[in-house]
Amino acid sequence: MAVRKGGLQNYNAAVLQQRTLKSISRAVGVGLHSGQRVELTLRPAPADTGIVFRRVDLPEPVDIPMRADSVTDTRLASTVSRGGAKVQTVEHIMSACAGLGIDNLYIDITADEVPILDGSASSFVFLLQSAGIEFQKAPRRFLKVLRPVEVREGEGDDLKWARLEPYHGYKLSFEIDFDHRVVSATGQRFEFDLGSGQYNRDIARARTFGFTKEVEYMRSKGLALGGGLDNAIVMDDTKVLNAGGLRYDDEFVKHKILDAMGDLYIVGHPLLAAYSAFRSGHALNNKLLRELQSQPGACELVTFESERAAPRGFNDIARAW
Repeated sequence: MAVRKGGLQNYNAAVLQQRTLKSISRAVGVGLHSGQRVELTLRPAPADTGIVFRRVDLPEPVDIPMRADSVTDTRLASTVSRGGAKVQTVEHIMSACAGLGIDNLYIDITADEVPILDGSASSFVFLLQSAGIEFQKAPRRFLKVLRPVEVREGEGDDLKWARLEPYHGYKLSFEIDFDHRVVSATGQRFEFDLGSGQYNRDIARARTFGFTKEVEYMRSKGLALGGGLDNAIVMDDTKVLNAGGLRYDDEFVKHKILDAMGDLYIVGHPLLAAYSAFRSGHALNNKLLRELQSQPGACELVTFESERAAPRGFNDIARAW
């Protein structure tokens, strides 16, 4: 993977700058699968730190930096680990960071799972925006995809795939395929371009979802202990059980885009790429990142010396609610 510095040794204010928080922000909740109470503290971090989870509940705190090879489990969620320390279900808060363009952040956590909060990324967006977003005197480094990379699994009715292609910006398109009357009645394909500045409006509020039969089975296995109608869309065979119904007509596929944004941001840099997927999930998204980084000449790190050279909207702070 090449690094194109573009003559940025002499920093100037026209460069697209890295971002962190202005102040500290905190939340308390429960883990979706563990049901365990957890405290989350978001702290500013110096330039070039990246996003780092800190297990502050351990006898000696452990830092887990975000990299594709930090992901050690993708069953039901994305789990990152370092040594014996892990943090589960990182995708929603990572999606919020991607949507707001946060480059550097310490996330102190007192248990091994990020709190589910309302089941979407909107609560994390609120926490980040409440702390304030601050520009830093260092250029943002983007991971630019130079040629198509694709991973596929299965055949026929079991086929699923994910792809990254060159694009001057960052857009995601996703298609789901659930054999369920409620899901089938909604939009099953959606495309989102980050340059629109509408992450908060169009993606962040989409909640995770599941079916009553799956929830009952998972609880019998000690999973989904913190899940409920206040933090997930739950369906039986014929209807959505949540009193308020859906937040979007196509909330299911939008949540898959939300998850993909979080999974892909674990690579450690904002992407310049077009992502497309069919029935992908956490495992395939991480496999795609590893494939991208394993292929010589498939990507490079780049910076932008001016807002004019950058993709549309990339220097804007995402709109508040």
